[in-house]
Amino acid sequence: MKGGKFAELVALVDRLRGPEGCPWDREQTFDTLKPMLLEEAYEVLEALDSGTRQELCRELGDLLFQIVFLAKVAESEGEFQIDDVVEEIVAKMIRRHPHVFSQAKVSSSAEVLKNWEIIKQEERAEGSQGLVKSSTRSILEGVPTMPALLAAHKLTSKAARVGFDWSHLDEIVLKLQEEIEELREALELKPPESFDSKIEQEVGDLLFVAVNIARFLKIDPETALRKTNRKFAQRFQYIESSLRKAGKHFGDSNIEEMEGLWQEAKKVI
Repeated sequence: MKGGKFAELVALVDRLRGPEGCPWDREQTFDTLKPMLLEEAYEVLEALDSGTRQELCRELGDLLFQIVFLAKVAESEGEFQIDDVVEEIVAKMIRRHPHVFSQAKVSSSAEVLKNWEIIKQEERAEGSQGLVKSSTRSILEGVPTMPALLAAHKLTSKAARVGFDWSHLDEIVLKLQEEIEELREALELKPPESFDSKIEQEVGDLLFVAVNIARFLKIDPETALRKTNRKFAQRFQYIESSLRKAGKHFGDSNIEEMEGLWQEAKKVI
């Protein structure tokens, strides 16, 4: 019985935070757990990218531990229990899948997402106890604090679900070229050294359009950028390794030599 293993985990956390448990675990609070929760979530993403399923299994366990631990902290404060967490998510998923659990009909995944947003709006309206009318709430509400790249993707995805989107990829590419030109004009007004809010704004606009290109192509921009980061790191490490083999440090090299090594790295990485 799989549920029995989950009960073991809950009992484990109970013991760790109990009177005879671990002093460190008893001292943890919501604030001290925040960075650990983020770290574990990113390690799950890294495991997903690596393609190693056993590593993913381990990292999911670490993330699940953080969730149970946070629920236990809440329980110790008399707020809620892990069973309440499970009950809430089960009820929410049933409510937001009326095409599965009731008589509603959908013809595509796009319609599923559109209905999802409508149901969320209704839930928020009910949760506000009538203080805020549903019609005054924004479809963009509910995007949590997250890395800006992810937030841009989520914001524009929400807008696209209600029809506010480009019709063709070519239109976004033209917009990208327009933003590049606007950045160039801003740089001509002032040299880069005197970086100001105008240049910052144009760089932000450029990144925002790039995120939209990824979204339109159904590419997760965070995943794409993580892969590019990894590729850059591997190629740069190739330069470092090559210089070490030649008995050199970066101070002994120059941009021409490093560019040559970079081109070598591109052939193998």
